[in-house]
Amino acid sequence: MLAALIAFRQFQIARNKLKLDLFDKRMEVYSAVREALGNIARQGNLTPEQEIQYSQGTRSARWLFGPEVSNYLDKSLWHKITDLELHNTMSKDSESPEQRVRHIQERAEIMKWMFKQFKEFDALVEDYLTLKH
Repeated sequence: MLAALIAFRQFQIARNKLKLDLFDKRMEVYSAVREALGNIARQGNLTPEQEIQYSQGTRSARWLFGPEVSNYLDKSLWHKITDLELHNTMSKDSESPEQRVRHIQERAEIMKWMFKQFKEFDALVEDYLTLKH
């Protein structure tokens, strides 16, 4: 009886250790995304180095989160990051005033979308980052 109790407790400890390890790995991805969003909010863009940090920081997301989170990071958020860079460049380099204005407006819309992503991303990953016993 005592041996069974000890074995059960060891199983619980091992399971909780696995949950903590998984939480830590997921938190690394979460931090990479929040860092990128914070840089965009502060600077209005990501530097090439920050883009690499985002890419490296989110690389393991497809194995740590469900497909919804992975698709969000690889498609929705990353596409908006690259669109933002395009509009940043084109708003400075456009020859016609109309094109410049259009790129500035598009950039503003993307920035509004980016600011909403702090809450949207938190809601998307909330279930994965809740430690349950």
